[in-house]
Order: sequence, then C-alpha cells, then structure tokens
Amino acid sequence: MASNRKVLMLPGDGIGIEVMNQVRVAIEWLAGKRGIGFDVREGLVGGSALDAHGTPLTDETMADAMASDAVLFGAVGGPKWDSLPFAKKPERGLLRLRKDMDLFANLRPAIVFDALVDASTLKPEIVRGLDIMIVRELTGGMYFGQPRGVETLPNGERRGVNTHVYTSGEIVRVARVGFELARKRARRLCSAEKANVMEAGVLWREEVTKLHAEYSDVELTHMYADNAAMQLVRNPKQFDVIVTDNLFGDMLSDEAAMLTGSLGMLPSASLGAPDSHGRRRALYEPVHGSAPDIAGKDMANPLAMLLSFAMMLRYSFDRGDDADLIERAIEAVLERKLRTADIMQPGMTPVSTTAMGKAVVEEMAKLAG
Repeated sequence: MASNRKVLMLPGDGIGIEVMNQVRVAIEWLAGKRGIGFDVREGLVGGSALDAHGTPLTDETMADAMASDAVLFGAVGGPKWDSLPFAKKPERGLLRLRKDMDLFANLRPAIVFDALVDASTLKPEIVRGLDIMIVRELTGGMYFGQPRGVETLPNGERRGVNTHVYTSGEIVRVARVGFELARKRARRLCSAEKANVMEAGVLWREEVTKLHAEYSDVELTHMYADNAAMQLVRNPKQFDVIVTDNLFGDMLSDEAAMLTGSLGMLPSASLGAPDSHGRRRALYEPVHGSAPDIAGKDMANPLAMLLSFAMMLRYSFDRGDDADLIERAIEAVLERKLRTADIMQPGMTPVSTTAMGKAVVEEMAKLAG
C-alpha cells in the first residue's frame, strides 16, 4: 500500500518492545480496514543500541528519525546499564532525539476515563471527567542552560551549578503551541512560572502576555508554578491547557499524571516547529519507563503506547477520526472491566499485554461497524 506517512519505530528496552508490538497490531488493522498505509521502519535506541553498537543512538538511526514524519518511541534503560558513564546512559538516546529534532514542545494529556475514576488517589468527585493538557517547554531552561556543572571552590567546598535561562523566542514558540491547543479545546490557557522570584519567570509572563494579543479568543491566566501544583490536587478541573517551562513542566506533568491513577495510561507527544508546509517533526511516547522487573512477562499495560499512537494520528497525520476511534475503543475495553496488573481493581478481569492489545482492536472493529 503506497503511503507518504513515514514512521520510525524505536521500541527500546524492557516493556517498550512488548507495548510497541500492540501498535503494530493496530497499524495492521487500520491498513486492512481503513486503508491507512504507513511506511514503517524500525531502529534501536537505548540499551539495545548500546549492546549492538556501543552507543545509545547511532548516526544512522538519527538520520532515519530526521527523515521520518513521526517517531514512535517505547522506553529505555534498565539495571544492566546503570553503571555506565553519563554520556553512555540509555536515556542519552532519547535526549539526542529531542535535541537534534528540535522538539521543543512536550504535550502531556491527563485524562481520567470513567472506568478508572476509583484508581486515582483523589476523591472521585475531584477527578471524574478530568481532561487537562500540559504543554512543557522541552529544550531550554534549567536542564540545558549554561554554565552548568560541579566545581571545587578554593576553600575545598564543592558547588553544583545549573542556569535557568530563556530567550523570548523560546518562550513565544512554546506559548503559541499552548494557545493553538487551547483554541481547539475549551479556550482556556494557564501560564505557570515563578515571576515573583525569577527574572526568567518575569520574561516568561511578559512574552506570553504580549502573544495573547494574537489569541484574544482564548482566556489567559497566569499562576505561580508552586500554586499550580497545589491547585492540581485541590481543583484540577479548573485547568484546560497549562503551558510552562522545562523544570516546572517536568514536575507538574508528573503530578497531573498521578491524578489519573497510573502512569501506564498516559501518552505524550514532543513537537518541533512547523515547516513551510505546516508539517512538524514529532516524537510520541508513553510516559512510563522500561519496567525491567516485568519485561518479557506479557504483563505491561499497552494502553499508553496505543494512546501515544492515537496522538500521532491526530497531530502528525491529521487523522482525528482514527485517533478518536482508538481512544473510544480503549474506553470500551475499560468498561468491559479488562485490566492489566498496574490498573487492577477488585472485581476486574486480569489480562496480558497481548490480550489487552487484541481487545482494543476488537473494539475498534465494533465501533467502526
């Protein structure tokens, strides 16, 4: 089947391989029943690439990623590689992908399916119906600013240094992603920073406020990041889209993740800037790690990986109807009380990774008629 949809699959390590297999099943169904063709290539990343090539990401695989319309990423890491020097860690493969592809906007939805309301540690009335999108700036701020490092002072003390720095351009481009997403949702954007104590936060607030003039149809609010953290557990449904920097986004998105009850349910997308044709480089991945303790046991939850695939269909290929189909199928499977171990509750039916993936495709077929 001819297709210009070039997808690079990077299953990675541990359960990444198992959950990616369930995406393959969904792709086969879409090709056969919906006529959607993908030109799929596969590569190694993380520990698997280290074992095969001595590096967490080869130049050849990086070139494949750059030539692809979208990258599907599983998970990397594990105890086998923990003792390696920092530059050789499996995670460096993912960091290189983000850097070289210039993926500056990380999208982290936090959605609570009705069937999983009781899985959250918060009261059902707090999280029922929750649907938040967090947009995290991904290539600047504290994690990349210079100078950085650990140094020894003349008096013998050691000092660790990290620099929190942003330019107006870095702020505007990620804020624009936030405004565009809010415009397609409930038209509410909250910008989170620490303008009360950080000069970079002052600049962040000023630049987002100026950009708001182009999006007057979107309600803009500002909130200090520590207050946003509190509000996420007090009244999370007050938020629609949150845009924030790299450091605060790392923390707030993980906090929002736990509102849903399980990391095994959460997808993400990392987007670059649109080219002259409106196409963006993009990488899609589940939030969970490689879970080496259950790798190879057919126990992992593939739903976050399948939801990441749905995000790929929506944001990279403009196939919103097919993304909706996958999301509705997952909701139907949960309503059938099928559960992998991470979301198991009393009275539910335990299923394997493979069985969960099969059940989702079965529901897709039913819903598609």
